[in-house]
Amino acid sequence: MYARLTRPASAALRRGFATSAQNNAKVAVLGASGGIGQPLSLLLKNSPLISRLNLYDIAHTPGVAADLSHIETRAEVKGFLGPEQLPESLKGSEVVVIPAGVPRKPGMTRDDLFNTNATIVANLAAACAKHCPEAMICVIANPVNSTIPITSEVFKKHGVYNPNRIFGVTTLDIVRANTFVAELKGLDPARVNVPVIGGHAGKTIIPLISQCTPKVDFPEDQLKTLIGRIQEAGTEVVKAKAGAGSATLSMAYAGARFVFSLLDAMNGKEGVIECSFVRSEETECAYFSTPLLLGKNGIEKNLGIGKTTPFENKMVAEAVAELKASIKKGEDFAKSMK
Repeated sequence: MYARLTRPASAALRRGFATSAQNNAKVAVLGASGGIGQPLSLLLKNSPLISRLNLYDIAHTPGVAADLSHIETRAEVKGFLGPEQLPESLKGSEVVVIPAGVPRKPGMTRDDLFNTNATIVANLAAACAKHCPEAMICVIANPVNSTIPITSEVFKKHGVYNPNRIFGVTTLDIVRANTFVAELKGLDPARVNVPVIGGHAGKTIIPLISQCTPKVDFPEDQLKTLIGRIQEAGTEVVKAKAGAGSATLSMAYAGARFVFSLLDAMNGKEGVIECSFVRSEETECAYFSTPLLLGKNGIEKNLGIGKTTPFENKMVAEAVAELKASIKKGEDFAKSMK
């Protein structure tokens, strides 16, 4: 079912730039001045799907907004600076993207970001719950395995929780899997689609190579190397940047791809599928990433894990303990906040 409904990986991004697609979506980016936020905002500004683009951060947003506002596309751009302007930045927003937070440095895991980013995400989620409770919330800030449970608990506290509208953006794992498989097989990466399930850190990232479209086969040793590279691709970039940041440009691309898919579905396009880390009953974990059929109200249907190999089943089993711990850490943090 998944393979039948799937469209080429970059189709959503191309549609996001297509002049024939018209919409009046109001989108807010929280953390718009950062390493991910700026290129993400640029990609969103290029899209005719969006009529208003609100950029929020604690520094530099007036300049970023002024710069982007000169681009000859229809989205009206406005910058909002500091906590006192946060409520206004969210009013009327239909989609909120949250790349805010600190990036990884060499030697750090995504979980090492927890103390700083958990507070940032919780505060931004609280503002969203108050000022745009029905918006689609797309969280990029790491560790996603914990920041999605935090966001969900905050929305519950405010009495506005809808699990179909809160998404952990894991799209970069799919983008990387598509690219790495295409490189090894000499394929066009835009025509490759690998579902990636589980979470968004280390061994919780589970690429389902057996479900790849088009079908591909690898010897066991090459398969293990490929999966290891997909799981540690973020660290590959962190090391290559040598202390100057983490994956920002590819994450901005992946974030834009997810937002454009979501906007397509909200506009009534049928058969739009993306993997995302969401509230789930597919495994014993309360949150889990699987392919989702998106619709006007967010998640229309969780398509589940599908048919997997014994090797993939083993990866799922080995990811559960770490995922459960990260989820609990996020939930406990949110519940302890006043």
